[in-house]
Amino acid sequence: MARAKWLLAARPEQITPQGDWRIWLVLAGRGWGKTLTGAQDAAYFALWNDGARIAIVAPTHADARDTCVEGPSGLLSVLPGECVASWNRSLSELILKNGSRFKLFSADEPERLRGPQFHRAWADELAAWKSPQAFDQLMMGLRLGTHPQLVITTTPKPISIIKDLVTRVGKDLIVTRGRSEENAVNLAPQVLADLRERYGGTRLGRQELDAEIVEDMEGALWSHAALDAARVNDIPDNLGRIVIAIDPAVTSHSNSDETGVVAAGQSADRKFYVLADASGQMTPDGWARRAIALRDELGADLIIGEVNEGGDLIERMLRLADPYVAFKAVRATKAKAVRAFPVAALYERGIVHHVGTHKALEDQMCKFTSSGLKDGSPDRVDALVWAMTELMHGSNHAPRVRNIGF
Repeated sequence: MARAKWLLAARPEQITPQGDWRIWLVLAGRGWGKTLTGAQDAAYFALWNDGARIAIVAPTHADARDTCVEGPSGLLSVLPGECVASWNRSLSELILKNGSRFKLFSADEPERLRGPQFHRAWADELAAWKSPQAFDQLMMGLRLGTHPQLVITTTPKPISIIKDLVTRVGKDLIVTRGRSEENAVNLAPQVLADLRERYGGTRLGRQELDAEIVEDMEGALWSHAALDAARVNDIPDNLGRIVIAIDPAVTSHSNSDETGVVAAGQSADRKFYVLADASGQMTPDGWARRAIALRDELGADLIIGEVNEGGDLIERMLRLADPYVAFKAVRATKAKAVRAFPVAALYERGIVHHVGTHKALEDQMCKFTSSGLKDGSPDRVDALVWAMTELMHGSNHAPRVRNIGF
């Protein structure tokens, strides 16, 4: 009966998947229902396999006891009471009447996992484990029965053990990803709204609410933490200049690079604001119209474009969209990273603010090193650098061009 209720109430992604997997990795945000998912899987396996040996491993003993067993979504909340023989808190052992046994372990004590053997294991909040040895010892002990399996429930972090596991997808591991909002019906609405308002789009929010593995490339010119620290919610009223920069893709087909389209402004107190990232994979007509629309939306003074590859293409396409557009051509004479260094220095001084979040742009920035971008073309970063460079060194009194209808 308890299992039937769970199957009716659970979301499909919370149900133990079928297939010949060794590890089921559940990467999900806070409040998604990870603990309940892990507890239901472990309980079902124990009830249907007499004499099963199951390991429950959490960051600490207290976590395993208070969350995985005694918590509101823990084992004792999902196991039928008549099936439980005993729960010994001092021995950290839960025994069912069919002989199945749950044994609790702390990831802080990996040596305790030497020796015991298991049919199944539940590793909770793996990203918070201090010792990677605990995972190795757990896997070595997972050797009873014909097909021992491990269920991992965790909010992700960009650490080696999580990144290594993700590379095994399609081999012996399957992954389920989930965002906090997916369980909104079971969460206090105001709490979720407050969390999203405060952390939405930030590195912490993307990690803890959206369950993304957000990492900075070693040696990158920017970091997510620094971008978050300088982030603001609204465009200031005292912007003296606003410019839009275009870094066009050379080709226009399904495998083309993106065209960078980024808007930035400078305030009267000489601070800089990244206002919008409208980049994407587009035709020349598409990016020209998008830049013109962004200019009109923000009241920008000038559109600038890199002409190394496309020559006069950018200006021609923009003038097809608006014959009176204020346009400035720029030509790259230095390497991308060299052009980016002065802009990165402004960020280090704390005088560049991103208005809202620009996820794709910021991810690209945090993977851009002194050697450039390892994978792909840094179109968004290039457009950002051109916009910021114009604000730093261009005219401070550029006219605002407006179309006047008659």
